[in-house]
Amino acid sequence: MTLTTTSSPRREAFVYGVRDGLPIALGYFVVSFTLGIAARNAGLTPFEGFLASFFNNASAGEYAAFTIIAADAPYLELAIMTLVANARYMLMSCVVSQKFSPDTNILHRVLVGFDITDEIFGITIARKGPLNPYYNYGAMSVALPGWSVGTALGVMAGNMLPVAAVSALSVALFGMFIWVIIPPARDNKIIGMLVAASFIASFACANLPLISELSGGTRTIILTVAIATIGAILYPIKDNAPAKGENKHES
Repeated sequence: MTLTTTSSPRREAFVYGVRDGLPIALGYFVVSFTLGIAARNAGLTPFEGFLASFFNNASAGEYAAFTIIAADAPYLELAIMTLVANARYMLMSCVVSQKFSPDTNILHRVLVGFDITDEIFGITIARKGPLNPYYNYGAMSVALPGWSVGTALGVMAGNMLPVAAVSALSVALFGMFIWVIIPPARDNKIIGMLVAASFIASFACANLPLISELSGGTRTIILTVAIATIGAILYPIKDNAPAKGENKHES
């Protein structure tokens, strides 16, 4: 996909964001059906399910929230559980904040931080050069409605479809992750090694005593910090190294 040079930088960034966000939106739309069924079982209406996904675009966090709502637990427990399940997004937001140019105002930073998901984080850090917030706005403009509308339709579907059949559609989520990590891992051997190490470490931590008893979100935080720290120590990025094609857009 090639854009004409007469387009404004904001428009170009937005269109590229929409382009890269469309596969994410399609995957979200399918996967969020499962969330919709969980929301229906928790007693939420389609509109409430839509709002829950719009303001908390996170599958693990929403599953935890719907489970707690169904158990009629207090609001404090709901808030704490949602915070723990979504804690990794704070780390992702810190990484994304480093890609902004210093003159980016606080409003853009807050709006981009509103919808940091695993997949949007992946396509964001894969971009070369300073982050243009309009790229994220483009991705968010298709991904967020896909997730929210899918949840609402899942609530409507309710128990009309077998749960096992709907859950099987979550395979699309793995396809999205592969689409996000393969290009940078293919182009950079260091990233490729760190991705492979993360797979092995994640599998090991899910089966080791004690650490396997931690929640998936907590294990993700620990592994993210550990692997990122090791990568930064062993393979630091030199500030004075020129980045080829830094200001160019991918076609």
